[in-house]
Amino acid sequence: MQADCFHSVVMKRHLVDMLYSGDMSLEGLQQELEECKNDDVVANILSKGTTLREYTKGVENNLRQVELDSIQDYIKESDNLVSLHDQIRECDSILSQMETLLSGFQSEIGSISSDIKILQEKSMDMGLKLKNRKVAESSLAKFVEDIIVPPRMVDIIVDGEVNDEYMRTLEILSKKLKFVDVDPMVKASKALKDVQPELEKLRQKSVSKVFDFIVQKLYALRKPKTNIQILQQNVLLKYKYVVSFLKEHGNGVYTEVRGAYMDTMNKVLSAHFRAYILALEKLQLDIATSSDLIGVETRSSGLFLRGREPLKNRSAVFALGERIKILKEIDEPALIPHIAEASSSKYPYEVLFRSLHKLLMDTATSEYNFCDDFFGEESIFYEIFAGPFAVIDEHFNSILPNCYDAIGLMLMIGIIRQHQLIMSRRRIPCLDLYLDKVNISLWPRFKMVFDMHLSSLRNANVRTLWEDDVHPHYVMRRYAEFTASLIRLNVEYGDGQLELNLERLRMAVDDLLMKLAKMFPKTKLQIVFLINNYDMTISVLKEAAPEGGKIQMHFEELLKSNTTLFVEELLLEHFSDIIKFVKTRASEDPSSSSEKAITVAEVEPLVKDFASRWKAAIELMHKDVITSFSSLLCGMEILRAALTQLLLYYTRLSDCIKRIVGGSALNKDLVSISSIMYEIRKYSRTF
Repeated sequence: MQADCFHSVVMKRHLVDMLYSGDMSLEGLQQELEECKNDDVVANILSKGTTLREYTKGVENNLRQVELDSIQDYIKESDNLVSLHDQIRECDSILSQMETLLSGFQSEIGSISSDIKILQEKSMDMGLKLKNRKVAESSLAKFVEDIIVPPRMVDIIVDGEVNDEYMRTLEILSKKLKFVDVDPMVKASKALKDVQPELEKLRQKSVSKVFDFIVQKLYALRKPKTNIQILQQNVLLKYKYVVSFLKEHGNGVYTEVRGAYMDTMNKVLSAHFRAYILALEKLQLDIATSSDLIGVETRSSGLFLRGREPLKNRSAVFALGERIKILKEIDEPALIPHIAEASSSKYPYEVLFRSLHKLLMDTATSEYNFCDDFFGEESIFYEIFAGPFAVIDEHFNSILPNCYDAIGLMLMIGIIRQHQLIMSRRRIPCLDLYLDKVNISLWPRFKMVFDMHLSSLRNANVRTLWEDDVHPHYVMRRYAEFTASLIRLNVEYGDGQLELNLERLRMAVDDLLMKLAKMFPKTKLQIVFLINNYDMTISVLKEAAPEGGKIQMHFEELLKSNTTLFVEELLLEHFSDIIKFVKTRASEDPSSSSEKAITVAEVEPLVKDFASRWKAAIELMHKDVITSFSSLLCGMEILRAALTQLLLYYTRLSDCIKRIVGGSALNKDLVSISSIMYEIRKYSRTF
C-alpha cells in the first residue's frame, strides 16, 4: 500500500515539476493530462486551482513522511530479516552437501552405464549365436527328417496294399528322393552313403508294385461290357498320383504304363466304334441312287418301282420335309441300335451320321479330359484315337462315294457345323482337325451330286420327258422342292457358293421348261403349262423362305408376264372382234370426216354380239380356267384379271360409241358397266 502511495506521489511530483519548469511542450502537456485525467489527485489539483509551489511543498512533505514511515517499517522487521538470513545460510549448507552427494552419484552412474554397455554387447553376441544355433538346428532337423527312412514307411511300401495310405507314403518317398538328388550339399554328406541304398531299394520296390497295380486296373478296361468312363472316373483317377510318381521316379516304367493304356484304349474304342457302325448300317434307309436326278424321266429311274417304298421316303429325294428336324435334335442322345432294330425302324443316313458323331464327341470329350487329368498329357488322346478315327474314316469313305442324296449331304454339313459349335462351347479342341476334314470331304461330294442334277436338266431328253398335260410337270416339282430344301438349309449360314449354284440350276430348269412348253401345239396351252409350273414353284419356294428370294422373285416375274399373255389369249378366244376394234379403231376420232370414220353400222354388230353372249362367254372362260389351272387360287386370280381386262376393253368401246354420230341409238343394246362389275364380283364371291 505504501508502494502504491509512493508511486502516486512521485507521479504527482513529476507532473508538478514539468508544469513548473516550463520545459514541457503543449503537445506533451496535453498527452500527460490525458494520461492523468483519471487520477483523483491530479483532478483535485486542477479543480481547486492550487498554486504549483504550494502543492510542490505539500508533495515534498508527503515524500519525507513516507520515507520516515518506510524506515520505521524496516526497523520493525529487522528481527525477521535476521532470521531469514540465518535460514538462507542453512539452506546453502544443505545444498552444498547435496551437491557433493549428487556428484558421487554421477560418478557411480557413469561407471554403471559402462557396465550396462558391456552387458548389452555380450547379450547381442549371445543372441546372434542363439539364432545361428536355431537355424543350424532347424536345418539339421529338416535334413534328418528328409533323409531318414522311418521303419513304418518301409513296411508300408514293401508289404502294404496300394491304397490312400500307400499313396501318401509314396508322396513322402518322392520328397526324400528329390531331396537327395537336388541338393549338392546332401550329395556330399556322409549320411547319404548310409541312406541312399535304402532309398533306391524302396524306389525300385514301389515302382514295381504300382506298375503291377496299374496294369491290373488297365486290363479291366478290356473286359466286355465294361463301362469305361465309370471305371476311369471312379477307379483310375483315384490313383492318378501313382502315375505321377512313375513319371518322376520310374520313367521307363511310366512309358510302359502309358503305352499299355494307349494300346488298350485304342483297341477297345476301335472295336466299340466298329460294332456301333455295323449296327447303324442295319438301320440305314437308302434315299437316292445315281439315277434319282431332277431331270431323269420317271419311268427310266424306277422311282416308283422301289419295292413299294412309302411315298414319304420317295419324296425325300428332293424334298426336305421332316428331315430338317435332325438339326433341332442335334444334341439328343445317340441312337441305341438294338432298340431301333427291335422296332424295325429305318433312318436316312444323316440320322445315323449324327448319332455316330454324337457318340464320337461324347467319347472324345471324356477321354481327352481323362488323359489330361490322369497323365497330364493331351497328346496321348491323339494316339489313342488314331484307331477310332481310322474305323470311322473307313466307314465314311465307303458311304460317301455311294451317296447321291444332296439333301442328306447338306444336312450332314449342317450337323458338322453344329457339332463344331458344341465342341467349341465345351472348350475341347481334340476334334477340330477331324471335323474340319469331314466338312471338307462333304462339300466336294455335294458339289458333284449337285452337278449331276444340273447336268440331268441340261441334257434332258425333252421328248421322253414331255407329257400331254398342262399341269405342273414332275421335273419342275422336283426342282422346286430341291431348291426350296437347299434354300431353307442355307438360310442360317448364307453360303454364297450355294446361291451361285442354285442360280445355275434355275437357268437350266428355265431352259428345259421352255422346251417342254414348246412341245404343245397351241400357244394357249404353252402359256397354261408355264403358268401352272411357275405358280407351283412359287408356292413351294414360299414355304422355304416366306420373305422371298431372288429365285422366287424371278418366277413371280415370269408368272406375271405369262398371266398377261394368257388373259389376252383367253379374251381373244371369246371377244376377238371387240378387242381387235378397240386396239385398232377406238383411239380414232369418230367425228372426223375421213373416209375411214367410225360409223354406227360398224360398231352395231359388235355391241349386239356382246350383249347376246357375254354372260355365256364369261361362264365358258370360268370353266376353261378351272380346268386349265391346278391351283384354284391362281386360276381365280387369272379369271379376275381377264374379267377386269374385258371391262377395260368394253369401257373403251362404250366411250368410243358415245363419240360416234348417232351412237345414242345403240344405248339400248349396250351392257351397263355395273352389270359387268356385278358378274366380276359374283365370280369373286364364288372364289
